Amino acid sequence: MQETPPRHLRRPRRRPAIRMIIRLTALLSLPPAVAWANPVAALHRGVNLTNWFRYPASQAPSALAGYIGDLALADLRHAGFDFVRLAVDPAVVAAPTGRTALLAAIRRIQHQGLTVVIAPHPTGWHLETSASDRQALRDFWTTLSAALRPLDPARTLPEVLNEPVFAGDPAGWARLQHAVLTLIRQNLPRSTVILTGQDWGSIGGLLALTPTVDAPKADAPEADANVIYSFHFYEPTELTSLAAYRHDVDRTALAALPFPVAGACPVSAANAATRDLIRYYCALGWDAAHLRTRIDQAFVWAHAHGVHLLAGEFGATAELNPVARLTWIGAVRRILDADHIAWALWGYDDIMGFAVHRPPGRRPPLDPALLGALDLHTPM
Repeated sequence: MQETPPRHLRRPRRRPAIRMIIRLTALLSLPPAVAWANPVAALHRGVNLTNWFRYPASQAPSALAGYIGDLALADLRHAGFDFVRLAVDPAVVAAPTGRTALLAAIRRIQHQGLTVVIAPHPTGWHLETSASDRQALRDFWTTLSAALRPLDPARTLPEVLNEPVFAGDPAGWARLQHAVLTLIRQNLPRSTVILTGQDWGSIGGLLALTPTVDAPKADAPEADANVIYSFHFYEPTELTSLAAYRHDVDRTALAALPFPVAGACPVSAANAATRDLIRYYCALGWDAAHLRTRIDQAFVWAHAHGVHLLAGEFGATAELNPVARLTWIGAVRRILDADHIAWALWGYDDIMGFAVHRPPGRRPPLDPALLGALDLHTPM
């Protein structure tokens, strides 16, 4: 999850009958061996730990070690999560003490029976235009992949980069991603690596990639079959983030938006920009069918290429009214489960998910209503 989400994109509607034909065609064309297989059996339902190694209050080893208690990690496993996606700012682990703290954290998480995805979330990098930033990403994985070698490769998954931008340049991102994957493979030959598309890791960015495990191409150079492709899902952002990409709207009014949309929405905002945005959102008629239409694009793309998917982030702000929020989260979760797509809520310690206080400390409670929407249960 970036601090400023990408601009909302309008999408054409697709009739239900056409969607069903697309899904059936994709499924019937699959070789039996790849229909529902997942290369990582422990990767199904996850949650992002967003601030342990990303924007930590202190980078002191003692502060990093004490960010979250073992009981809190155990509660995640007992609730039904089987993996954690750990957001890591490369600057936090640049020093040996930071890397030592990260390895200790990974071991603690794995000790509770949870698989760990390690996802770099750099701040201030401009990979599209800066050769030094691209080199910094290579250097990060050269160093960290060597440090990860002693860990169980089945339960330690490197993710090349969180939400690459590369606007209008999917081939440029594919080349850099391939170079980084090659570096990771030198130290972690057996680990499943998580890849993604550009355009903030969106479904649109995913669709711009053309993965192949047979014949590498300039714009799709992956001959590596031990990978999973990730996308992030926050659509429509007018609802899930209360249009965080806008600075001229009344978020208190947007917090009353309904989901699903049934007919016209009441428009009571005093701000004209907010009224226009509410009318725009409601005119699109967002409901579970619209969510499925969008996620089905990733579903069909993955099966067309014989690859596996992870929804590495999804969530909705706790400032949204609870009915719309829980309905949206539950609808997305059901679609992902039905499509056998692993998922990770953003996040444990973030307002888009459980909104646990930072640092979480020993054992903070988990919202039972949110657990219910995720088809999980309150740990005893």
